[in-house]
Amino acid sequence: MSRILPTIVGAQFCCTSLWFAGNAIAPELAARFQLPSGFVASLTSAVQLGFISGTLLFALLALADRFSPSRVFFVSALAAAAANLGVHLSGLGAERLLACRFLTGFFLAGIYPVGMKIAADYYQEGLGRSLGWLVGALVLGTAFPHLLRSLTRQLPWYYVTGATSGLAVLGGVAMLLLVPDGPYRRPGQRPRLTAFLAGFRQPEFRAAALGYFGHMWELYAFWAFVPVVLAAFQQRHPLAALPVPLLSFGIIGGGSLACVGAGLLARRLGPARVATTALALSGACCLASGLVLGGGSAVGLVAFLAFWGLVVVADSPMFSTLVARHAPAESRGAALTIVNCLGFALTIGSVQLTGWLAPRLPPPLLLLPLAFGPALGLWALWRGSRVAT
Repeated sequence: MSRILPTIVGAQFCCTSLWFAGNAIAPELAARFQLPSGFVASLTSAVQLGFISGTLLFALLALADRFSPSRVFFVSALAAAAANLGVHLSGLGAERLLACRFLTGFFLAGIYPVGMKIAADYYQEGLGRSLGWLVGALVLGTAFPHLLRSLTRQLPWYYVTGATSGLAVLGGVAMLLLVPDGPYRRPGQRPRLTAFLAGFRQPEFRAAALGYFGHMWELYAFWAFVPVVLAAFQQRHPLAALPVPLLSFGIIGGGSLACVGAGLLARRLGPARVATTALALSGACCLASGLVLGGGSAVGLVAFLAFWGLVVVADSPMFSTLVARHAPAESRGAALTIVNCLGFALTIGSVQLTGWLAPRLPPPLLLLPLAFGPALGLWALWRGSRVAT
């Protein structure tokens, strides 16, 4: 039993390294395919759209409830790794490049929410702590391609996609061999196309889901545009000499510590209170971004983004805990999956909006519209004060 959580966490890290593998090498891909600088928004949205499509199908078919979640995770990991390697194919055009990233996101639907389902099947008590580690692994995995690119700057770009695909295969095999079905698993017998909607009839579930949606509006747009913000500052202040890939890894990856810390803190304060505090701090960062991003201090900018990187994701495992806690046990996998699906649908809107605003707004104001997400989330938590703490 002691190996279960470390294995789930390690597998989650390995497989979610596929998520931003394309973003880490976006300049090289843009040069190869003669794409505009704003292509990073399309690259990110292709993965998100694939993830949304995958989670919708997984939820409708209730795959993680009907079949062994570890096997679903394993098959999805192999398929996502193969799709990630698709960018190596010769004669690939921009459309097929986006298709490869779409398929990578599609099969990530069998990894992230299914990993949370597996954890919920093992840990009824202390679920917030367990999901803190799990989401922390997601954050670190998401940031890892930026570190990998920083360390392999002198090597061809395809080392990043090759390494992340190898990690995904390793994670899938580890989950299959070391994590059997959990003791609290209640398998579904047949697909019910409306099973994933059952949780939304409960006020506590709705409040947690709406809070999560507000959080997601901000999260991935922030992650996607951290390198853009740093590069824009570098252009305005050439003497700053910022190591953009390494700083991007630190700012995004540092959120993994916040996830773990939030999970531990939730044991004393409760997940709803921790989520509300983190979301409020993150919203304050959105509002303050116009002032800080327009300053001339590189140290101040990096410190601000580092703090934002902590609070922007600290509430993620708390919302997942609340959703899992209030979802019907027999459709928990489908409920987690559909909430992920809807949350990631919102990320396409925020990422595309931010990408559209990038050439139209002064750089310091670029991230200000992200404040709408925390505002929605805080309103939902306030309205749903009956959410268990």
